[in-house]
This record gives sequence, structure tokens and C-alpha cells, in this order.
Amino acid sequence: MFNGMKSLLRALALFCLLQAGTAVAAETNELLVISYHDVRDDVALKGDVDSYAIGTQNFAAHLDWLSAQGYHPVSLQQVIDASEGRKPLPDKPVLLTFDDGLRSLYTHVFPLLRAYRFPALAAVITGWVDLPQGRTVDFGPRPYTHDDFVTWAQLREMQDSGLVEIASHTDDLHHGVLSNPQGNQTPAVITRIYDPARQTYESEAAYRERLRADLARSSDKIALHLGRKPRAIVWPYAAYNREANDIADQLGMRVTFDLEGRNTKLSGDLHGLARLLMVDNPTVADLAYDLRHKMELDSVRALQVDLDAVYDSDPAQQARNIDVLIERVKQIGPSHVFLQAFADPDGNGSADALYFPNRFLPMRADLFNRVAWQLHTRAEVVVYAWLPVLGYELPDAAQRNALAIAGAQGHEIFRLDFTKPETRKLIAGIYEDLAVNSYFEGLLFHDDAFLREGELPSLAPASRTGALIDFTLELKAAAEKWRPKLKTVRNLYANTVLDPASEAWFAQRLDAFNRAYDYTALMAMPWMENSRRPRHWMQTLTAEVKRHDPEFVKTMFELQTVDWRNGKPIPGDVLKRQTRELQAAGVRHLAWYPYDFIADSPSVEVAREAISARNFPYIAK
Repeated sequence: MFNGMKSLLRALALFCLLQAGTAVAAETNELLVISYHDVRDDVALKGDVDSYAIGTQNFAAHLDWLSAQGYHPVSLQQVIDASEGRKPLPDKPVLLTFDDGLRSLYTHVFPLLRAYRFPALAAVITGWVDLPQGRTVDFGPRPYTHDDFVTWAQLREMQDSGLVEIASHTDDLHHGVLSNPQGNQTPAVITRIYDPARQTYESEAAYRERLRADLARSSDKIALHLGRKPRAIVWPYAAYNREANDIADQLGMRVTFDLEGRNTKLSGDLHGLARLLMVDNPTVADLAYDLRHKMELDSVRALQVDLDAVYDSDPAQQARNIDVLIERVKQIGPSHVFLQAFADPDGNGSADALYFPNRFLPMRADLFNRVAWQLHTRAEVVVYAWLPVLGYELPDAAQRNALAIAGAQGHEIFRLDFTKPETRKLIAGIYEDLAVNSYFEGLLFHDDAFLREGELPSLAPASRTGALIDFTLELKAAAEKWRPKLKTVRNLYANTVLDPASEAWFAQRLDAFNRAYDYTALMAMPWMENSRRPRHWMQTLTAEVKRHDPEFVKTMFELQTVDWRNGKPIPGDVLKRQTRELQAAGVRHLAWYPYDFIADSPSVEVAREAISARNFPYIAK
């Protein structure tokens, strides 16, 4: 009887899950694109050696469920027609895509597409189609051979059926290339290749020519063998930039896909269409959960890390520092790391140098990309680049003085006058150089973006906050030329929430920030503000934030881990109590600064309990 009751409860839970997934998708009426790779009969239920493979039965069940739940399969042509206003898409449209051109596309997927009458888009790596006998490709869990990939004859048959359109997945860019002096390999489409012999990076012109030559080869091969040029490209690893899209456009591939997000509201711009990636052999229940899950409500747990603490003039010690950082971040398990991209060895809040190649300031070390990529691949966190907005101490004294904010008090962070065109161009160039040379998924705008009352009198008092916001969005746009779809976070001083009149002293306001950025990192730091009653101060701040952001969707509470007045760490039990009380009050997003990974402060045990993004924050074995 008990086992029967458990089965009934599981069935009811699954039914509710499936219905919820249907309801959410029906409400949005956006294009859903699903990304598949290999389809095999022998995929393990969980933990298969190829995490991108899906079992044939599970894939068939996906098609069956999508049909039963009222999803309407659409072709690439229908997507193009809808984007150009010729014919709208049906309700709950879904486009299936298959990457890499593996043989199962023909042997396993194509028969099921015909049975269910589902159109699809197949993106093939043209250099691997008809791979010569005896040659292998180091791809996936083992070396792949000729028999693992589709042939041109099979592609012709699928195309001639009218169900499958062939897209490019590049000719030979589905691999990593050397991206920094330390030896990291990052995606070939977005990386300026580092030449260790010459100690130089690939020029922008050489980079563009390398992409153009590869995409042209891919397009020409598809046209030669299939009689038509591809109209779409699926970027390997979902890694691309504006220049890559422009080159694809010029070659007739005006529809591009990545893996950021799940649904896309169609417009005339078909670049970077979001796709839902199928991993770990998902069942129907997994698919339904993915479709109902509100990704925008995912909580952020962030550690803000000083790259100044990683840097060491001794390369061996610096390498050990990186390893310690990666290991401790992996043990703690936050969702995000906000990584310092500038050097501030004197601790005055402005950049003396940068940690990436650039045209404007000294490079202390070519370090940011190395650490960011290691955090992403080894610690499995999302990395945001933390960079000043105005605080750059230019090496040329005359230029620094000419561009500085006039009349700024000496104890303030040194800042440049962003109302001057030369300043705007210079700082935008810094953000562009960061994006050219580094991996990251978002930007944290430093706490130097403020204006005191009386500074920059050419700006009307009512426009100062908006002018600074507009400038940060210009910086985001400059970086997005090379790193698309960047998320944004901006630091906010707590006094602007507790005392709205203090906006005049900061040119900052919570509601304006929450409209402009993905998150506002509120510096919820009672000891920094000399509060005599830190707990009460935090409760008052939380209540004030709730008036502006009732569900705490946009506001991140950034907590201090050190009392800078005496240099002593905040006790671990106080930090844990803070996070518990904030979460009990409804706060979704938490961050810590500083995180001293060298001294293990806060300790891994405290941090794992208080700031981990894991459901069960135990130490990883």
C-alpha cells in the first residue's frame, strides 16, 4: 500500500510539472529552439561518458510530448518569414537543431523526424563530413573516425526530404586555440591567437581573415555538395561576436544561434537566437522542468575576488595562487565570481594598471584571461569582469590632469571627467580591449562611478544620475562588440537607499539602477558606514530596498567580510547569521567582498554554508 501511494504521488507531481511547463510556454508565445547533439541507443540514464548524448527512447519521447502538449514544429524558413513580417509563427513554435553532423543524425534522428513530421536544422562541421579513412578527430569522449560523421550523400537525402535544412557549424573552428602566455585554449571563433615565439597576439585584420576564410570554405562546400549555400550558422560552443556575425552575414548566413537563454522574441535581427541545450540524457520530466523553470529568478551567490591578491612577480608563486583560488572557489560553490580586471596595488580605488593587453594603461600582467578561463572551466562559475567606470590613473601626467574631474577633493577616488569626448573614447577603448582579450560573461561596474555635489557643474542636478548610467551603457556596448549579451551589475552606496537626499552626493539611485542593469550590487556594509547597531542597520536597509524592489529580483546585497576600520575579519557566525536573516526576509542575491582565498577568510566551511549556490553545500570530494 505504501509503495503504491508513493507511485501515485510521483505521478501527480509529474503531471503538475508537465502542466506547469505547458502553461508557461503558452503564456510567452516565443520561439523555442532546442539543441541536440548525438542520439544513441546505449546512453546511460545518468553519468554517460558523453554528457551531450541523449538516448533514442528519450528523444522519441520528447517529440511525442511536444506534439501532445500543442507545440508546433517550425522550419528555418518559417522563422525567417515570421521575422520579415510575411507570416506569423503558430502558437508555441519550436525549432529543433542538431549540432556537429554526427552519423546518428541520419541513422537515429532522421527516421524519427519523418515519423513525427518534425522539420529540423542540422549544423555540420564541413571539414569533418566524409572524414578521410584513417584520420581521427579529437572530439568528445574519444577520437572520432569517418564512421562517426554523416556523409554528403546522407545530407543530400535529408535535405531532399524537405524536413532538414543544412547549416554551417564552421569548416574547422570547432576547437580551442592558444589564448594567452599561460597556455589556455579558448574557442577559435572568438580568440585572438597568442604566438609564444613572438609573444604577440593575432592582429584584428588577421583574425578577421582567418574567420572569413573558414566560413567561406564551409559555405562553398555545402553549396558544392548540396546545391545551395547555408542560410544559418551555429557557432561552436555558442562563442561568437559582432565581427563574426558580420562576416557570416556577408556570406549569406544571416541567421545565427548560440546557447544563451531559452526563448527568443523574433524581430528582424536573427543573430544569436537562444537555444535550450539538452544535456545528461534528459527525460520528458527534465524537458518539462526546463521549459517551466524561470531562469530570471535564479539566485546569485557571488564572491568578489581581488586579482591583486593573485598576482605575484614570481610566476611559480602566481601559479600556486591561481590553483588555491580555483580549488577554494570550487569547494565553496558560488554561482558567480566578480573578478578584478585592473591593478590597484596602492588600494586607493582607481586603476594604476590593467591585467589584460590594452592601448591605454600599463599592463601589470597578462593575467585576467588566464584566471577567468580557469574559474569558468575548473571551478564552473560564471565570471564577470570588475572594472572602474571613471577611475583610471593615466601614465601621462599631462593627459591625466587635463581629463581629471576639476575640483574633486583630494581624498576621493581619482576619476576622469566623462563629459569630455576624449575621456569617453579612451574608457570605451579600455572596455573594448578587455573584451577582445578576455573571457567573461558580464560586467561589474566599480564603486568609483559617483559624482559629488558641485562636481561637473555642466550637468544639471536632475540629469547627473542618468548621465552616469548612460555612460556605463556605452561602455557595455563597446565591450559587446566582442562579447555579446553581457550581463551588468553596478555598485550602489547604501546611503542612497537609506537617505534619498544623498543622491546629490553620489548621483546614484536604486530604482534607476534596477531599471538600467541586470542587478544592482548594493554595498550592504554596516561597519563601513560606522553603524553602531549593524543588525538593526541591515534590517532597516532591507525594508527600504523592499519598497523599491518588493520581490528582491534585481537588488543584490553585497556584504563585507572585513571591518576595514581595524582590519579584522567579520566573525563567521555573524556572516552566517546575516545571510540567514537576509534570505528569511526574501533577499535572493548575495555577494561577499573581499574574499581572501590565500588566508582562507572567510573559511571554506563558513563560506560554503553561507554563500554557496549548491542545494546541499557540502565539500566536493
